[in-house]
Amino acid sequence: MAEPMAVPAGVPPRSPLGYVTAVAITVFAVLSQYFVPEAWAPARAVYYNLPGDFAVVYGIPIVAFAVLVGARPLARWRANSGTATWEGLRWYGALSLLALFVFLALYLVYEAVDPSALGLLNTPNPELTAAASDPWFYVGLSFAVGAVEETIFRGWIFGYWVGAGRGWVGPAAWTSALFAGVHLYYGTTYGVVSPLIFPTLFLAGFAFAATYRYSRGNLLVPALLHGQFDATSYLSLVSLPVSLALHYGVILLGGLVALIAYLRTPPPATPAAGGGAPTG
Repeated sequence: MAEPMAVPAGVPPRSPLGYVTAVAITVFAVLSQYFVPEAWAPARAVYYNLPGDFAVVYGIPIVAFAVLVGARPLARWRANSGTATWEGLRWYGALSLLALFVFLALYLVYEAVDPSALGLLNTPNPELTAAASDPWFYVGLSFAVGAVEETIFRGWIFGYWVGAGRGWVGPAAWTSALFAGVHLYYGTTYGVVSPLIFPTLFLAGFAFAATYRYSRGNLLVPALLHGQFDATSYLSLVSLPVSLALHYGVILLGGLVALIAYLRTPPPATPAAGGGAPTG
């Protein structure tokens, strides 16, 4: 496969200081929902209702990046959707299957070291508990959240580096780790067994970053894949079999696409014997 160009070409990105400031504001805004309401009672009026919580957690980062970084990393939000669909499925499928193997390997480690800790996996998920009264609303909301989070994390936080023409694997790794880390409620909910869950978030984030990079800036497909990732969790409140079928159906489809892509990739050229300069 040809090496994709950096996205998007043109005007250099704004000051790194503005980028670092926007990232710091984002991390604080997202994590604030876990400690500000507990530390300051008046803030609960904002955080304990959906519009207020979204205004802080997503609204503040969007404003920060729009002002300090600009819209350049988002310029190709819907571009190359065909390529993005192919790349999104193959990366999401392959890395989701890897995440499943990692989960199973870690599960066996816990089973050998401290099997009683695995009981924490039965702890009710606070997000699902909150959605139990109206799961279909949260199924739909998942796609809006997916679009916003992809805009922030893959578009601005990761896309800043791709747009600057730098290498992408390192930024994809640390921004995916950041993406996984800000989902703090997994740690507070599942405690010592939360390491079973965070690799899945990290690898999903990496798949979305790779999709952005190899499609030269598309965020629509990562947003849809992110949305279905979340939506199938809420769908389990309506029908667990349907939820599992859709969740693993997309993963298996992506795995098939990844296999096809692998089989279609030509092997590297073998140098001619003797090491002499080519003639003709």
